[in-house]
Amino acid sequence: MRAVSEYNNLLKLKGFNVFQIEEDRSATRVYSRKEFYKICLTTGKSKIHYADRSYETEGTILFFGNPHIPYSWETLSTTYVGYTCLFSEDFLDPHNRSESLQQSPLFKIGGTPILKITLAQRDFLNSIFRKMIEEQQSDYAYKDDLIRNYINLILHESLKLQPSENYDQNKNAAVRLASVFMELLERQFPIENPDRPLQLKRAKDYADNLAVHVNHLNRSVKVVTGKPTTTHISERIIGEAKAILQHTDWNISEVAFALGFEYPTYFNNFFKKHTGASPSAFRKV
Repeated sequence: MRAVSEYNNLLKLKGFNVFQIEEDRSATRVYSRKEFYKICLTTGKSKIHYADRSYETEGTILFFGNPHIPYSWETLSTTYVGYTCLFSEDFLDPHNRSESLQQSPLFKIGGTPILKITLAQRDFLNSIFRKMIEEQQSDYAYKDDLIRNYINLILHESLKLQPSENYDQNKNAAVRLASVFMELLERQFPIENPDRPLQLKRAKDYADNLAVHVNHLNRSVKVVTGKPTTTHISERIIGEAKAILQHTDWNISEVAFALGFEYPTYFNNFFKKHTGASPSAFRKV
C-alpha cells in the first residue's frame, strides 16, 4: 500500500482519493490535522484515539475523520481490510452552496465519528467504494461529479443510522446566528503553530466579528444550544488544549500562549477548573 504522503500529494492535485486497505500486520497510524476529510470502511479490530476520546472497535465500522481533529489509529487484529476515501470540502462542494461539513452530525465536534455496520450494509458500502475506485481510474469526463454523488450517497446512508434529533433543520434567525457562531468558533481551530495564537477569545470578540450585539448573540446561542456562548468557547478551548497536550510536544508555556493566555498560570488555573487536573498531569495520563 502506498504511503499516506503519496495519497496526500494526489489529493493536492484533485482534492480526492480513494483506495483499498489490505493490511496483514499490526500498525499504529497517526494523522495530523490536514485539510482533508476521511471516510473509512474497515473490518477488523482496532483502537481509535479521536481528540481526547478513545474507541475500541471490532467487526465492520464506518469512520468519519474531520481534518480539524487530530486522531491516531491502532490496528489490533492481524488482518485488517476495507476502503478509505479522502476528500477536501472544496471537492465535495465546489460551489459552496451547502452547510459546512463541520456542522454535519457525522463530522462535527462532539459527534460520534464511528458507526457500527451490518453485513448487508457492508456489502452495499463496499460496492460504492469499488465504484469510486473504478471511476477514479477511468477517463470519464464527468467522473468528479459522479464521485461526489457516491460520497453524498455514503453520507446520506450514514445519516439514516444517526438519531434524527442530531440533525436540526430549523432555520429561524436564532438557529442561523447560533450556527454561524459555532462555525466561526470552529474556524479558530486547530492551532497548528504556537507562534500563531487564538484570535477570538471572548463572546464579545465573536459578536463583533459577526456584527451583532453580544447580548443578542448570547440569547440566540443559549436558546438554541442550552449553553451560554462563553461555555461553548471554554469547552472548545479545553478540547483543543487536550488535543495539543496529547498530540504535540509543546511545553506548557507554548500551549498557554497558543490558546490566548497571557501567562501559563492563567492557563493552568483555567484547565484545572474545567478538567480537575493540571495540564502536566493530564499529559502524563
